[in-house]
Amino acid sequence: MKPNRRILLASLTVFFLVLSSLSYALAEEYDAMKGVHSVNVMFDMRDGNLQSAVIHLNLIHDTYKELVAQKKSPVFVVVFMGSSVKLISTDQRGFKAEEQKSLKQIADIISGMSKAGIRVEVCLFAAKVFGVEPALILPEIQRVGNGWISEIGYQTRGYSLVPVY
Repeated sequence: MKPNRRILLASLTVFFLVLSSLSYALAEEYDAMKGVHSVNVMFDMRDGNLQSAVIHLNLIHDTYKELVAQKKSPVFVVVFMGSSVKLISTDQRGFKAEEQKSLKQIADIISGMSKAGIRVEVCLFAAKVFGVEPALILPEIQRVGNGWISEIGYQTRGYSLVPVY
């Protein structure tokens, strides 16, 4: 990776970490959330880039925690599809040592999200396309045959769609 790109990614990571820590202080400043008592959200996770996937997953988890703090009764689902399925396997062959650290971060974030009550799913069609063995997918993740069918079901039941590309 080029030095300038590393600096940019590091800067973005720090920015989002600072932003997420400040967001708790700003919890009551969302006009859009006035009168909202519960939220159902489905994140369409297709970000296959390690560094930005870590940032996105942290942001999803922080958003959940903030909504819990606001007593908005959040129900979150994250559906991994597309190339992002490569980031949730315990098989780390083909990844460099520094990339394996990011994979560990992703596994830790998903574990924390699962413990918090966030449902995480993976599209097995995408796993097959990208050569990910279903038996090696992180254990907290529910397997669904077709992520689109799962997403259609959530949206039909009123879940808001948040694309994470």
